[in-house]
Amino acid sequence: MAKAKKSKQLSFEMPNKVGLLAVISSAVAEAKVNISAICAYGMGKKAYFMVLTENSAKAKKVLGSLKTKVEEEDVVTVELPNKVGELGKVARKIADAGVDILYLYGTAGAGKTSVCVLKTANDNKAIKAINK
Repeated sequence: MAKAKKSKQLSFEMPNKVGLLAVISSAVAEAKVNISAICAYGMGKKAYFMVLTENSAKAKKVLGSLKTKVEEEDVVTVELPNKVGELGKVARKIADAGVDILYLYGTAGAGKTSVCVLKTANDNKAIKAINK
C-alpha cells in the first residue's frame, strides 16, 4: 500500500556547463547532507534542478553559496511497493480526488519499494486521497 507525506524540495537553476552536477553534488556531500531524490535537466544554456535532501536548511545554505537562488517548496513524496501497477493505483486515487498532477519524478530500485515525488494543484488533498 502506498504511503504519502509532505516533504521539502529545493529548486534552482544555474548556467548549464559540463561538470555542474559534480560541483553541486560534491558541495552538498561536503556539508554531510545526503541527496534522497533529484531531478535535473538542461535546456539550452540553463540547467534546472529539483532536489530532496535529508537536511533542507543546510543544503539550501550550501547551494546558495554557489551563487544561485534556491527556492524551497512543499511537495508530496510517495513510497509505494515496487510492483506492476502501483503507480497507476496512486495516479487513479489522485485523479478520482479531482487533483491535477503538475509534475512527478521518482525511482524504482531493485528493492521492495519505489519513491515518487509529486507536485500537485492541491498537495494536502492528494496526500489524503493516497493514504485512504
